[in-house]
Amino acid sequence: MARFEPAALPELLPVFYRRLFPHGAYGRWLGYGGVVKNYFQLREFSFTLRDDVYVRFQSFGSPQELERELQRTNPYKIDIGAVYSHRPNQHNTVHLGAFQPQEKELVFDIDMTDYDDVRTCCSSAEICSKCWTLMTIAVRIIDRALVEDLGMRHRLWVYSGRRGVHCWVCDDAVRKWSPALRAATVEYLTLVKGGAETVKKVNLSEPVHPFIRRSVSVVEKYFEAYALVGQDILGSPESWDKVLALVPEDHREPLQGEFPKKRDSVQRWELLKGRMERARRAAGSGKGTPCYADWEIMLQYCFPRLDINVSKGVGHLLKSPFSVHPKTGRISVPLDLQRLDQFDPFAVPTISSLCHELDAAGNDGEQEDGGETEPKRRARDYKKTSLAPYVRVFEQFVEEMEHTRRGELLRRSDLQGDF
Repeated sequence: MARFEPAALPELLPVFYRRLFPHGAYGRWLGYGGVVKNYFQLREFSFTLRDDVYVRFQSFGSPQELERELQRTNPYKIDIGAVYSHRPNQHNTVHLGAFQPQEKELVFDIDMTDYDDVRTCCSSAEICSKCWTLMTIAVRIIDRALVEDLGMRHRLWVYSGRRGVHCWVCDDAVRKWSPALRAATVEYLTLVKGGAETVKKVNLSEPVHPFIRRSVSVVEKYFEAYALVGQDILGSPESWDKVLALVPEDHREPLQGEFPKKRDSVQRWELLKGRMERARRAAGSGKGTPCYADWEIMLQYCFPRLDINVSKGVGHLLKSPFSVHPKTGRISVPLDLQRLDQFDPFAVPTISSLCHELDAAGNDGEQEDGGETEPKRRARDYKKTSLAPYVRVFEQFVEEMEHTRRGELLRRSDLQGDF
């Protein structure tokens, strides 16, 4: 892969916005079928330009106008905001207090830095293939709950370009939700509570909610490979003391005596888990109280950690899909949930590698099809690169939304025809 140099962005970004950015599908996504008049025109975009110049409250009359502006300014980063009561680019002309965010997708932001207390391989902005499993688990848990528990349908999951993932829930009804509804959803999806000073951040009690049981069964699929082998969380007295601090005292002391006799993290975990399962069975037959310390440990080490402020504020900005990360050069690409376990953040194309692929594809195509129109030629350009499968995931998402919308319009017209 061509090495990315941030200093090259001024030369690379014009190529990216002219030949690679999926303007067509992007405009269809945010236009939502034109069902609501002026919906696209009322949307806020913000651009980060060269030298960290930050421009908020941009808005455009059409996706084509947005495309022209992206090609004129070549932003280093694009953020998407709310749909407002008035056009955001005219917000200074509106009476104070009248300019208000009306709608926005329900968004989630999951950032690897929020797991620094439970990962040993990396810290802060660093990630590796070992800890990336945490993001896979987060997407699996949150997406299942959105669909099965909360009845949501249109979810776009996107890699941030560096160390996290974003989710955009685009259902018509959800975009109208108040901050209170958004906050309540994040609360429902939150189990890890407390700051750096809180030792035990997950506390379960009877009866255990079905959402928690289902989340534990997701974590279980990854726990041995990720936590016991990859992070080796019971590998040394220092690390197992951290885990045993989450276990009630009457179970902690016997485990502390037994752990040194076991060979590795996997064997020590079997011991701890077996003890908790026996305690739960005994409680089931009326002896003692059930203990879920094994579940609490799995959840504290692996359960998704959401930023509530990103989700609850309707006016909160979030980085756009297909933005370029200015530090890594990686493209913020949609995730294919069918192939989530195979997703490798280090294999995501950078702007340098894409421009290199375009160069390698050469000018032959352009000479052969000299009479082709610019949009057609450009649509073919990204297909010559490793961005193509990610654009296809995005197009399928937009097509599925359009299909649902057509079905809904047909249903409504049938109902009106009945009267």
